[in-house]
Amino acid sequence: MTGRKKQAPVKSAAIWAPVNADEADTAIAEIGELQRRRTIIETDLNEALAALKTVAEKEAAPVNARLKELTEGVHAFCAANRDALTDDGATKTHKFGNGEVSWRMRPPKVSIRDNAIVIASIKALRLAGEFLRIKEEIDKEAMLKNPELALTIPRVSIGSAGEDFVIKPFSTELEEVSRANGYMVGIGVALQDCQKSCSRR
Repeated sequence: MTGRKKQAPVKSAAIWAPVNADEADTAIAEIGELQRRRTIIETDLNEALAALKTVAEKEAAPVNARLKELTEGVHAFCAANRDALTDDGATKTHKFGNGEVSWRMRPPKVSIRDNAIVIASIKALRLAGEFLRIKEEIDKEAMLKNPELALTIPRVSIGSAGEDFVIKPFSTELEEVSRANGYMVGIGVALQDCQKSCSRR
């Protein structure tokens, strides 16, 4: 019986790194340029999607209008002939040659006009056990404010989530973040920030 072959260890890709401060500064400048290119790509994508949406909506408009007209027309006919179509209410479905229609009750729903007043009324009527529910959750913000007391609780630990390395080129004011467990696309690359940076170019 032959043993299993050992798999060769996977080699991690070599990470490029500048060898001096000048190379690091040049890399930061390139990061800024790449951020601007990424912003242009994202902007072009959003514009293309907006144009496609406009075209699709224009094409769908007459289709939706005809669907609405046919649906309302069939509804009007069936409402006027409901007794005949449902055998005087014995059924809520009628089958035609090409499909069926049915009358379906919507599920009941509760409407509350003023939460505070309703809650007070429920308590006054001693119906809290029936109609009020209390959600219990751990207040982590309070634990951060009082870590010594929080650490007396079993299975609670407080520590940093780690350290981020942040690069922010002056040319874009956008951040690229590098973490110990891998690269993360920059914080602050939300569309509004991208648009802000574009306006400064």
